[in-house]
Amino acid sequence: MQAVVVISLICAIGLIFGKIRILGVSLGVTFVFFIGIIAGHFGISIDQKVLLFAESFGLSLFVYSLGLQVGPGFMSAFRSGGVKLNTIGLGVILIGTAMAIIMSYALNIPLPDMMGVLCGATTNTPALGATQQTLAQMNIPTTVPALSCAVTYPLGVVGVILAIMLMQRFWVRKNDIAAPHSKHENNTFIATLHVQNPGVFDKDMHKLAEIAHVPFVISRLWRGGEVILPSNDTSLQEGDRVMIVTSRKDIDTMEAMIGKRESIDWNNENVDWNKVDSRLVSRRIIITRSEINGKRLGSLHLRNSYGINISRIYRSGMALLATPDLMLQVGDCVVVVGDERAVLKVEKVLGNAEGELNEPNLTAIYIGLALGLVLGAIPLTLPGITLPVKLGLAGGPIILGILMGIYGPRFHLVTYTTQSANLMLRAFGLSLYLACLGLNAGGDFFSTAFSATGLMWVGLGFLITLLPLLLVGFISMRVARMDFGTTCGMLCGAMANPMALNYANDTIPGEYASIAYATVYPLSMFARVVLAQVVLMLFM
Repeated sequence: MQAVVVISLICAIGLIFGKIRILGVSLGVTFVFFIGIIAGHFGISIDQKVLLFAESFGLSLFVYSLGLQVGPGFMSAFRSGGVKLNTIGLGVILIGTAMAIIMSYALNIPLPDMMGVLCGATTNTPALGATQQTLAQMNIPTTVPALSCAVTYPLGVVGVILAIMLMQRFWVRKNDIAAPHSKHENNTFIATLHVQNPGVFDKDMHKLAEIAHVPFVISRLWRGGEVILPSNDTSLQEGDRVMIVTSRKDIDTMEAMIGKRESIDWNNENVDWNKVDSRLVSRRIIITRSEINGKRLGSLHLRNSYGINISRIYRSGMALLATPDLMLQVGDCVVVVGDERAVLKVEKVLGNAEGELNEPNLTAIYIGLALGLVLGAIPLTLPGITLPVKLGLAGGPIILGILMGIYGPRFHLVTYTTQSANLMLRAFGLSLYLACLGLNAGGDFFSTAFSATGLMWVGLGFLITLLPLLLVGFISMRVARMDFGTTCGMLCGAMANPMALNYANDTIPGEYASIAYATVYPLSMFARVVLAQVVLMLFM
């Protein structure tokens, strides 16, 4: 009971003070960490086993919930820029590691102490664990690296937030901040085309798909003043007008294949689809029936059974093409076009009982957490490395969360959680983790931090935190042309800093920071754990 009271009070006080704005800036949940340090400094403590459990559970819950939220859009984000994001993120890691090695030799600081500074400056406790394991195998004491990590950790947290603030103050221009829904518009593109190419005359939809070699949906067809909902057997004729849904990059291909595109902008959010033609209605229907979860759109035969068309499907902030092989998930928002009575029948098939989505799917959360922790505990043997490498408490759950978000429906697991429920889990896990982390570090924190050695550690750690972030952040925005939200998420992921990610999410619109964080975090965390061991083995 004492542990629950202490942790609850630390979290409550930290969250209250975290709302205070100084010069327009608040630290939010990050302030819990500093309240924990103060509590530890004044001798407040709890059972060490309980402390370790609460810290591990909080971190695992946070990263798993984050992975679950961004999972559905992860593959799309990775294909569109994941390789570039990870490459730039690795630059942060390599620059910081090189700085630590150079400082160790130039200032005659023992390398184990400097590796602790590096782990604290990059807020990476799995890397500290790998460092301690390697030192233990070498029969070298592990106490000092843990202490140097603790005293540099606070400025490691603040340094990433400060870097984001500096970039926002001096570098960010208006067009550097992507609109919250711009990725929706970029993922699908709607246009009307005039059928003019003789090569597609009398070709049905099946044949058209074979010719095109790009995904598309024709949602409406106008012929002789009447609107037709095309089926697979509908053939195009000269003079037809078709409304086509495809990706922005493929619209030119479709125009070259079918005919001239009209100048009407159908991608404006203010388009009233029910006024496009009085005989048809366009309605968004949310999938809430669990029987639909994991089924492919084509297997439902909605077009043939009810005479409707489905043009787009919205999922976790992404607009997807309604192709027959698309696997549906509970929580998907389906755009249905057709006669009103037919649309009502489809609504009954799909559910559209939005209130049911408020029920949290705890089964998927507990299963994913358990599997994520198992994955994190698996030792991985790498060539040339004598010690096995583990993904740990953070790496395993976030990878499992991403995989559950992507592939859970294939196993008929309902992984959908409302945004508010997911944010609640993330905030709870992060505050629990920070409270315990601060409480654990608070005992010797001030006496060490204000000694000559401690001050030197803090200063060097702050440089290792700030300089690589500013350098790589500038390259990301000005050379790689990434938006500010994506850049911040990538930097937070490369630094394994969930507190800074929380700050970025509070100040930058959209989910770009979270998606970039989840895209970069697994590889970055793995690279830091491996590098910590490699550096000690090569330079000791």
